[in-house]
Parts: sequence; C-alpha cells; structure tokens
Amino acid sequence: MLSLKKHLYNPWAIALSFLLLLAILFGVLWVLIPPPPKTIEMATGFPTGLYYQFGERLKSELNQEGVELQVKATGGTLDNLDLLSDPKSGVAFAMVQGGVADAKKYPNLVSIAGMFYEPVWVWYREPAFKNETGHLRVLSQLKGKRVSIGNEGSGTLALSQTLLKVSGITENDIHIEKLKPDEAIKKLNSGELDAAFIVAAAEAPLLEKFYMIPGVRLMNFDQADAYARNLPYLSKVNVPRGLLSIEYDLPRQDIQVLAPTATLVAQSDISPALVSLMLGASYDILKSYSRLQKSGEFPSNAGLDFPLQVDAEIYLKDGPSFLHRNLPFWTAVWVGRFMKIIIPLLVILIPLFTYLPAASNLLLKLKLARVYEELKTIDKNALNPQLREQSFRDLDSIEKRVGNIKVSRLDAKELYDLKGHVGDVRNRLNQMR
Repeated sequence: MLSLKKHLYNPWAIALSFLLLLAILFGVLWVLIPPPPKTIEMATGFPTGLYYQFGERLKSELNQEGVELQVKATGGTLDNLDLLSDPKSGVAFAMVQGGVADAKKYPNLVSIAGMFYEPVWVWYREPAFKNETGHLRVLSQLKGKRVSIGNEGSGTLALSQTLLKVSGITENDIHIEKLKPDEAIKKLNSGELDAAFIVAAAEAPLLEKFYMIPGVRLMNFDQADAYARNLPYLSKVNVPRGLLSIEYDLPRQDIQVLAPTATLVAQSDISPALVSLMLGASYDILKSYSRLQKSGEFPSNAGLDFPLQVDAEIYLKDGPSFLHRNLPFWTAVWVGRFMKIIIPLLVILIPLFTYLPAASNLLLKLKLARVYEELKTIDKNALNPQLREQSFRDLDSIEKRVGNIKVSRLDAKELYDLKGHVGDVRNRLNQMR
C-alpha cells in the first residue's frame, strides 16, 4: 500500500502521465486535421474547349508545387455538377458555367472564384436571314429556323433554353437540334442548320472551326442590356471587330454579346490549402489569359451561382496568407497544420499553468503527509522493544529523504516543521532505549 502511494504521489509519474496525455491529444488532432491530397481531379469539358485548356494550364502550375491535377474531359457544365455532387466520383473541382445551376439543388457546393467571361456566340448563315437584311440581331428572328442549342449535359443547352424562353420563343416556334459543337459545325457548313448557339471563351480552340464556314457571321445582341438586367448572372461584353480572328475579320464589326462567368466550383469541405493553391495558380494564368477581360478583373467574386467559399473570400480580398506567401506550398501546409493543432492545445494549457503553484503546493503536502504517516507508524512502534532497532533504521531513511526535499521559500516553514517533528520522534526513541 505504501509503495502504491509512493508512485501515486511521485511528481515524475504525474509529469509523465501529463506528457502522455498531451501526446495522445496531439495525435488525435493530427488525425482530425489531415493534409490535403497530393492528387486531385478536376472536371472540365470538351478537349477542344477552354475549360479543358484551362485545366491543362492549372495542371502545369500545380505540378511545380508537387500536386498532381488530373483533368477530366466531360460533356460540359451539367455533367460537371453531377460529378462534383457525387462523393464517389473522386472529382474535387469543376468548371461551371454561370447561370446554369440551381444552387438549392446542390447545397454542398461552393464557388472558389469566377475565372473568365464565356460569351454566348450565335453563329448564323447570312443567306438564311436575307429577308431580315441578312443580319441576326434579335432572337425572335430565329422563329421558323433550324437551330442547334447545345448538346445534352452542356451549359450551352441550359443557357440557350433560358434565352429563348425569355425571348418568348417556344420549341414549336423553331426547329431545335441538340448537337455537340463539332456536329453543329458540320451541319452549319452543309446548310442543314441556320444558326448555332455556342458558349465558349474567345480563346476556345473550337471557335476556330467556325471561321472557315463560308457565309457565316456572328449575331450582335441589340438587346444585350435588357437581357443582362433580367438575368443578373449575364454581363454585356463588347467585342471589337476582328477580335476573334483578324485573318477572317471576325466579327466583321464591333458587336455586343452576353457572357456568363466561367466559375471554379468545389465541394464545401474542400481543403483550405487547395483553395489557396488553385487561386494562386489561377492568378498567374489569368494575367494574360483572355482578350475580353480587363487586367486584374479575374479571378473574381462577381456573377457566382454558389456561395463563395470562406477561404476563397479571404484570399480574393487580402491575397494569400503569410505562410503561403513566404513558404513553399507543402512547407506552408505542414506549418499551418502544426499551428492549427498547437493553438487549441495552448488554449487548453495556458489556463492550466495558472494552477501550477497550487498543484506544486498540493504535491508537497502529499509528500509531507506520506512522511508524517511513516513517523506515526514509527512513533507507535517505539514502545515495542523488538521493533525499536528497525524504527531507528526507518527513521534514518526518513531523515535522509527529508534532507533531499527541495522547496520554495514560501514552503520552507512546512519543511522545517517536518524536520522538527522527525527530531522529536528520534528523541523519544532515544529515551525508550
């Protein structure tokens, strides 16, 4: 029993137990705050579209930071939303066309930032509109025409349907075909189509295929301001003559088009470190990415369908954190992760430090109480001649231990009182001798 109490009151045992508890708590927090993955997947669009090209540029930037980005080709925005909302798909990021998604249907998705304008280009054959002076200027002119409005799963389809609906055009008013871009180009070239909707950035490689179609022009949205007022996620963008192609002189005059914002979207539990990494890489890419945007206009927090992710909001407002601004990515990740663990521990430990003096005093009292308990036993055995010599040996041991006890000046009185009591017990033993 005495041995058990010695271990129980031993300050080294208490300190070791405290350190063990601290290590266990640190380990638990280390597991609860995992590092970001080194491989992530991003849903984009057709390989000939700018979503895919943008993903490839991001892939190159992220490789320099030791993160592998897998760029996944898809049918477009609606496919991307389905993949991103499916936890089993493995997709962490996706490019989404503004104005397509109903945020209420995807409560677990957040916006990282708007990346670039993605205009609605309406290509049309001049001969098909010869009765309208050969030009397409308002969508109501499409009534009775053969029109491709985009393939299933694409943002082009969703947005063109919205524009037609706002314009008062039903599916009975026009001959609709839901074609992929390459299919629309082929039919437009052969005269089987009168017009085709394409949503793509000005730099998208697929637009080059339209240049070579004889007699094809771009629609000038005369009602662009009205559409932008009715559909807030759309912006009116001015396109100077020849911007798409100086060689083919497209467009052949200054025109105005409607443009949603291509947005980088992620799951709501996305790693803050990955958000910082993607935005940092995007800034570098978008410095000279699109001819339609102003310098520094993107990444942007405007024209977003989904709530802006908290860390992205801070980044867009204040720039990268101190760690990511001054350290390599993975070094910043591990330092940040360590700080996220240490700070909660300090919040717990600092109040405990205020109790250290009281704890130290309690330990001293326990140690002295143990000695007094032994003195009590020796004093009791003093009347027994057979135990008297053993009592002297025990008393010698106690005096040696008491002499090694170190105390603060405030506790010196209690130690000297104990030494006096040890002396009293020795005097009684000597008298009994």
